[in-house]
Amino acid sequence: MAVDSKKIPAPDNVKIRTALLSVSDKTGIVELAGGLASQGVRLLSTGGTHKALSAAGLEVTDVSDITGFPEIMDGRVKTLHPNVHGGLLAIRDDQEHVEAMKAHGIEAIDLAVINLYPFEEVRSAGGDYPTTVENIDIGGPAMIRASAKNHAYVTIVVDPSDYPALIEALRTNNSQTSYSFRQKLAAKAYARTAAYDAAISNWFAEALDIEIPCYRTIGGVLREEMRYGENPHQSAGFYITGENRPGVATARLLQGKQLSYNNINDTDGAFELIGEFAPEQGPACAIIKHANPCGVATGASLREAYLRALACDSTSAFGGIIALNQLLDGETAEEIVKLFTEVIIAPEVSEEAKAVIAKKPNLRLLETGGLPDPRSRGITAKTVAGGLLVQTRDNGMIEDIDLRVVTTRAPTDRELEDMKFAYKVAKHVKSNAIVYAKDGQTAGIGAGQMSRIDSARIAAIKAGEAAKAMGWSEPMTKGSAVASEAFFPFADGLLSAIAAGATAVIQPGGSMRDQEVIDAANEHGVAMVFTGMRHFRH
Repeated sequence: MAVDSKKIPAPDNVKIRTALLSVSDKTGIVELAGGLASQGVRLLSTGGTHKALSAAGLEVTDVSDITGFPEIMDGRVKTLHPNVHGGLLAIRDDQEHVEAMKAHGIEAIDLAVINLYPFEEVRSAGGDYPTTVENIDIGGPAMIRASAKNHAYVTIVVDPSDYPALIEALRTNNSQTSYSFRQKLAAKAYARTAAYDAAISNWFAEALDIEIPCYRTIGGVLREEMRYGENPHQSAGFYITGENRPGVATARLLQGKQLSYNNINDTDGAFELIGEFAPEQGPACAIIKHANPCGVATGASLREAYLRALACDSTSAFGGIIALNQLLDGETAEEIVKLFTEVIIAPEVSEEAKAVIAKKPNLRLLETGGLPDPRSRGITAKTVAGGLLVQTRDNGMIEDIDLRVVTTRAPTDRELEDMKFAYKVAKHVKSNAIVYAKDGQTAGIGAGQMSRIDSARIAAIKAGEAAKAMGWSEPMTKGSAVASEAFFPFADGLLSAIAAGATAVIQPGGSMRDQEVIDAANEHGVAMVFTGMRHFRH
């Protein structure tokens, strides 16, 4: 049942006389407090913040002095008191509220400067269960929400980046804040607590293996406002959730300008794909363009892996994203800079490689410190009109599947390796997906078509174009293995792959016409295995 409003109009300007400062992140807090004190504002504070301000020589009152109650339970209980929340929530123009304040000795608090325990940072760093729980703030969110609710009278600041704007507002407006200023800060405050609670609830879901919780929140902290989204007429921002997973959100930008919306999306896809190839199994490279791989390969060296990936589709690779599964060395960097590339992402980068890439100042270079674990759990989300689709990450691995040979001829060892390689790549290609592979190298990739036979044909065409560009006598599809991320609904897609030269096929199976497809494979002497696992990617 809704609570009736007393409809007391909010004042425009409110003078700041008393401020409560309680922050985990001490960035700029001493300077802010000094600016407030210079304008005659009384300072209240707690715990470590009180110590920092006192050490700076500022006159500051401990919150315990106004509550008449000491901090207890290792600081868990210090601000949860009527003298604090009454001072934040009181409606100054409501006589009943004013009388209650007088009766109980509650002083008004006009400004609250609060940021929260570093839960997201602890979660991202992989803190253990007790440590992560201990970094769930209680008093901070309560004070933030109380202040934000009463923004008609209280100014709430949760972000150190807003400190200069606050001081400037007070300096130019006789130590007062305007209603519109308080509204904007209140909106930001609620967004902050929402993102904080989202991080906590999602961590609990992961820790307790709750895959489909009754309430799902997706929240994040703005990393950067972007120049535009997918297109120039769209606005965009990049938010980080605190998930402890190596990738574009946690990487260090070693050089280059800000990544665009499309750069981030493509780089994420590239690095998630290359995470399928464990470094101890040898060097691997993936080149991504518009969220689809245009070339993926392994090699005896990282340089060889890059050149083999490039050979698959050197035309599409222009302006693409390059992901590597091992330390980027100088020799490989020398090859990469010969082609215009938007982003390079690798777990580590050598000093020699940094020096080479520095000659291309617009080339973004990202270092992640590790590879994403393709088996780890997590969630992905997609918005739809009026809703949110959330699912667990596709962590199915070909190494964990018992492959079932369904044709008369079983695949050779080489064909089996090519099948597995192709299937790893197909998992990261937009559906419908067809991937030809041979000797640890993609031969042709068909992505995102409305019919599977078209994907098979396009992949074969791309393979033919690559052969011409490289001066090969025949396309690499001859004698290749072909992977389909979902079943062949008819034999026509398989026949198209066979016509391109494929001798082995890997697919999930499960079609009503599986037998028709198997018969076609047997008729042409092609080996086929079923995985039983689909990898749709829309």
